[in-house]
Amino acid sequence: MISEKWEHINTFILDVDGVLTDGSVLCLASGEQARTFLVKDGYAIEKALAQGYHICIITGGFQEGVRKRLEFLGIRDIFMNVKNKVEVFEKFINDKNINPEQILYMGDDLPDYDVMSRCGLATCPADAAEDIKEISDYISHKEGGKGAVRDVIEKTMKLHHKWPIIGNNANG
Repeated sequence: MISEKWEHINTFILDVDGVLTDGSVLCLASGEQARTFLVKDGYAIEKALAQGYHICIITGGFQEGVRKRLEFLGIRDIFMNVKNKVEVFEKFINDKNINPEQILYMGDDLPDYDVMSRCGLATCPADAAEDIKEISDYISHKEGGKGAVRDVIEKTMKLHHKWPIIGNNANG
């Protein structure tokens, strides 16, 4: 049952393009490839980190602006320019001593496929590739970069009774 899978989650591993962003790339004259992040996803990430959840980023992208945004949110486990996501995933869980069943992974396209098949809860945004949707335990009703990350983090934290209650530490 899917709710049982949610109960064990203590780690979120996320892709960037198509998950934390909508997958669009704005190419600037400087050579920088800018992305847009949703503040609501960032809020959920900060709240999850404050409650002791692990958050890890595994992405094929390598823009320094993306790294700075992720670090600003408090994420320390950031793996960029990754060619083999499974290799990085295996090293991360071994280094942190995390059981794969405790991991919620959100991906959106074929580079995420193999890692998603190794984690406890495979999730994707509403606009993920069809092959990814087929192996996902949960498909968010939100698109990538438009609240899909907030959706899965909030669902997990609410199940664990760790999501901020309005009027009771909502800002802290």
